[in-house]
Amino acid sequence: MGYPFIRSTFLISICILFFSCNVLKRVNEGERLLTDNTVLVNDKKDNSEKVSSLIYQKPNGKLLGVPIRLHLYNLARPNIDSILQAKYRNPDDPKTGLKNFLSEKQYEALINSKKNFNSWLKRTGEAPAIIDENKAERSAVLMRKYYFSVGYFDAQTSYEITAEDSLKAKVIYNIETGQPHLLDTITKIIYTPIVDSLYTKIEGGSLIKKGEPYKEDNFENERERITTSLRNSGLYHFQEDNVLFEIDTIGLDHKVNSTLIINNRAIRVGDSTERVPFKIWKIKDVNVYPDYTYENRNLSIKDSVSYNGYHIYTYDKLRYRPKALADAIFLAKDDVYRNINITRTARYLSELNTFNYPSIEATENADTTLTYNIFLSPKKKYNLGFNFDVTQSNIQTIGFSFSTGLNIRNIFRGAENLEVSAIGSIGSSKDAAIPNDQFFDINEIGANMKLIFPRIFSPFNTDKIIPKYMSPNTRITLAASAQRNIGLDKQSFTGSFNYNWKPTKSVSLNTDIFNVQYVKNLNVANYFGVYQNSFSRLNQIATQIGYIPDDQTLSIPTGANFFINDVLSNNTNLQPNDDRYISVSNISQRKDRLTEDNLIFASNFSFVKDKRDNLFDDDFSIFRVRLELAGNLLSNLAGVFNIKKDASDRYQVFGVAFSQYAKTEIDYVKYYNLGNKNIFAFRTYLGIAVPYGNSTNIPFAKSFFAGGPNDNRAWSAFTLGPGSSKNTNEFNEANLKLMASIEQRFNLLGPLNGALFVDIGNIWNVFDDVIDDAATFDGLGSLRDIAVGTGFGLRYDFNYFVLRGDIGFKTYNPAYDLGSRWFKDYKFGSAVYNIGINYPF
Repeated sequence: MGYPFIRSTFLISICILFFSCNVLKRVNEGERLLTDNTVLVNDKKDNSEKVSSLIYQKPNGKLLGVPIRLHLYNLARPNIDSILQAKYRNPDDPKTGLKNFLSEKQYEALINSKKNFNSWLKRTGEAPAIIDENKAERSAVLMRKYYFSVGYFDAQTSYEITAEDSLKAKVIYNIETGQPHLLDTITKIIYTPIVDSLYTKIEGGSLIKKGEPYKEDNFENERERITTSLRNSGLYHFQEDNVLFEIDTIGLDHKVNSTLIINNRAIRVGDSTERVPFKIWKIKDVNVYPDYTYENRNLSIKDSVSYNGYHIYTYDKLRYRPKALADAIFLAKDDVYRNINITRTARYLSELNTFNYPSIEATENADTTLTYNIFLSPKKKYNLGFNFDVTQSNIQTIGFSFSTGLNIRNIFRGAENLEVSAIGSIGSSKDAAIPNDQFFDINEIGANMKLIFPRIFSPFNTDKIIPKYMSPNTRITLAASAQRNIGLDKQSFTGSFNYNWKPTKSVSLNTDIFNVQYVKNLNVANYFGVYQNSFSRLNQIATQIGYIPDDQTLSIPTGANFFINDVLSNNTNLQPNDDRYISVSNISQRKDRLTEDNLIFASNFSFVKDKRDNLFDDDFSIFRVRLELAGNLLSNLAGVFNIKKDASDRYQVFGVAFSQYAKTEIDYVKYYNLGNKNIFAFRTYLGIAVPYGNSTNIPFAKSFFAGGPNDNRAWSAFTLGPGSSKNTNEFNEANLKLMASIEQRFNLLGPLNGALFVDIGNIWNVFDDVIDDAATFDGLGSLRDIAVGTGFGLRYDFNYFVLRGDIGFKTYNPAYDLGSRWFKDYKFGSAVYNIGINYPF
């Protein structure tokens, strides 16, 4: 760590010493600054978030033991107006002469800037937490209520204020819980016979069970469970306040008898209320208005269609197939009323991306039936967008790109959406100044098409396997692009046929029936012009063995290719066991792999279980697993049709050897809310891709890399691994990846948050044709090559997104020899600085 670490520690110590001097600056005589809250439950200290959240008054927040926000607040002047008045508007003070050098507007702006800065200090800072006995008393009462709610009916709470000196004190809360009360007899009184019959069917799932501790939340959740079930069983008027629980503890030894009471329906008649039995309601009619707008609300209906019990009314010509509208609605004629079907209908119609949020209204009929009117306001059929960018990179001195996209809704009158986009760019390369070369010598063009069906598009009926409440959709995509003077000048074509559906609120399933990718390299001769690190290594070896003079370099591509062939054909003095021979072999192997054309015909399946309630949830888990199989269908067809193999013993389709592999990825993320805006998060990831059959390695686009702002942040993207190899390739990748990250997130000032993190992991080659021992995974012993990066970062929360900056330090670097890997580059000069949007996981 050395001098930089000592210097940083010294500066931090000086800052802490400075800030500690004025912590009591705004504490008046007779007041005490709250320094700590201690909660003792049955004489044992309790630091749980559940209990500490009951305390109304907290000490000032601290970072590394320093109350920074309190210090900022103390820097503000409480009487800023009078100070500014005396300093800048007092004619007897010579300082006011400053206005002789400024205009009146500039002078007032100067005064307001000082006033605004003072306000910023107050707003960003935190006022001293002065002990308030009323808040301490309220906290004690709230604690007693909490313990009462979890079955400790005899709980007693108190507090005491312990002075540390004349201006500081802490509060100690004492809680004596007593014995918990357990549920004993559970009875029921249900006034409506039909409700009693419906409740009997769901009684076994009750959250109120004999012998368990009394918990108020269980009774509330049981009320909600009963209400939800009955409203989904035809009871249109049933509400949660129809469910009551009576609790009796009189004469019982810490036992609780409970009675479930479900009242009849309350009807207001004049000034009085009558109780009548609940009835089962059914749906009589469903009317759909697919072109309803505010402007045409008073117009006459021009067209109507009936389909499968649905009545469709339009103010103009019907632009949707009746079946498409019917498939999106879960309310059906003669069905029993179910509240969940209203929610499903609204959600499904919104997900079509064809209508604005629907309006669903119910009208009661005299015969205990309901008539539903569904008003749909269509979105614009066509949406057209444009985008234009000016860029600069290490490839081009200047570049211009544009893109355009057209979205066509309801293209086949079945709520299908077609999205068509195109992109084009031109640029001037670093070599554009060469005489006779055109200035704009870089270009790229591409086009994409995506067609979305709001159902499973299949010749078979899948409604029983994937019912429509799972919001299924089918996506068909096609894309093509071509590059010139960019890398190896690729042409690529992709296409996919994809199904998506959600069996539950938290589970999403996705499958590509097929996903085809074809990549053709048009400028293979430029390989060493792109991968300069490999070319430099070849020149270094060629010079060392006297293949070329010291003042010359290999030509591209002829000289470099001839040198590789001579080395591997044993036409030089390099022997196969020489490290330089192995380096040339690796470079040749990598060149062949990255310059070959790719044909990938794959199918994949993804499972995601996301337990987040919303975007602001900070206590949840996400589990993802993905399986991909490529090349099996083509391999079987090649065998059936007896297709000949090439010189490398590989089948070819359209002159390209197709890839064959199996790939699996498992990803798990977990967040823990520790309270007070502290979040502990961790992530684990395993990915492996195994080539077989027609392949001996994995296509570059399907391999794994390590490093970067969302991976191991102490390394830049593609610079870590494989294994302990000291590769200097521009893009290091492999077919096995292990990684894990932990991150502690905490609040600093308002929307500014901090984080401390540890990232571990690496990539390796396994089950492929790489022979470099340092890069391959050969058992548990290879785990010693797992890299460790540590660091810290800042996050600024803009509500809609988070701007993130991280600094990662190489704590354990497997590229060094064993025994010299820890803290070898642990300094700011060797750190990696990352900027990203939103959290890394």
